Amino acid sequence: MPLPHDPGPHWGEVGIHGLHRQREWDEVTVVEAPEVAGDDAWFVVLADGGILREEGAADPAVLAASLTLGPPLRAHAVRRDGALWAVGARRIETAELSRDPGGSRVELSWDGVERTVRIDGEPTLAGVPELERLGAARFGAYVVTAARLVGSIWEVAIAPL
Repeated sequence: MPLPHDPGPHWGEVGIHGLHRQREWDEVTVVEAPEVAGDDAWFVVLADGGILREEGAADPAVLAASLTLGPPLRAHAVRRDGALWAVGARRIETAELSRDPGGSRVELSWDGVERTVRIDGEPTLAGVPELERLGAARFGAYVVTAARLVGSIWEVAIAPL
């Protein structure tokens, strides 16, 4: 006589299967910075070393100086205890566009047949040749998203479609 079917989980010794959470930070460090006001700071360090404060601490230069990760990067610093700050940073890709597409966000996709462009969420027939070249250099079909950081410098993410 066959044994009854066991419908319970069969995880084995390794536990639950699946994908691990993607790494959020390329570098995490701790720095003592009593002169920095506030409890948190979001900032971007540009390729030329310039610092863009997005939110929080009035001057995150001391926090940025604690990082060994080369620019460009995006960072978040949080006060932990008194003068002690934890700083997490991740690399970003930037591009300087010679022709301003307007707006503050650009989404561009190419599926091999049709190009779609949205500027600040609105569809447009205008192209952004520099972003198209960046996408085409990596993938046959791609999505490029760009967010204006300052002036003609944009944070860019390129993914296959």
